[in-house]
Amino acid sequence: MNKLNQTLLKFELDQNFTYDDFFVSKCNYFAFSLIETWPKWEKNILNIHGEKFCGKSHLSEIFKKKNKAIIIKNEEINNEFFNKIRFYENIILDNLSDVTDEKTLYSIFNFVEQYNKYLIINSIDPIDLINFKLPDLKSRSKNCMYAKIDKPDDDMIFALVLKHFSDRQIKIEKKIIDYITKRIERSYGKILDFIYKVDQFSLINKKPIDYKSIKIILEE
Repeated sequence: MNKLNQTLLKFELDQNFTYDDFFVSKCNYFAFSLIETWPKWEKNILNIHGEKFCGKSHLSEIFKKKNKAIIIKNEEINNEFFNKIRFYENIILDNLSDVTDEKTLYSIFNFVEQYNKYLIINSIDPIDLINFKLPDLKSRSKNCMYAKIDKPDDDMIFALVLKHFSDRQIKIEKKIIDYITKRIERSYGKILDFIYKVDQFSLINKKPIDYKSIKIILEE
């Protein structure tokens, strides 16, 4: 295992943001259903929140492909932002965090309401818990719909592990995936890190993945 640790480098995840690649379970059903039922929303602003890698960006890409939408990253929020979004009915702020320009963000809220547009905000924490300094923004942030993507349940863990193993052409028995599902930490990031370690372990050792190797990686 020391040999494996020495080979682990920072890696970029290959992400397939397609409709068919999105697995729906209890942990993300509400967020998914809101994306599916647009524009029949009670409010024009939806905040989808949950831990990193939980599928917020994936849902946004699904929404963008089904409806005319523009996705703006957190670091792209500035005064030029409005020149980009005015032609779109749907606006998506992806990975909202560390807001430094609160006035511009507040203007976005006003812009959406004034022109009857729709806004999806992706964030790790719900935006009504962000400690905005601007009182009007703090008040406005509470007047949204909220959809939390919970920690992965057993069905989600099984689906993620199965899919990523399949993508990497790693053959593994269903009973071993069941074993993993019951023991792995319920975190999307930890699951992806585990998959990567299994992949590296398989490449280095050039042998099938069995209970012993899985146990070693889980304990690590």
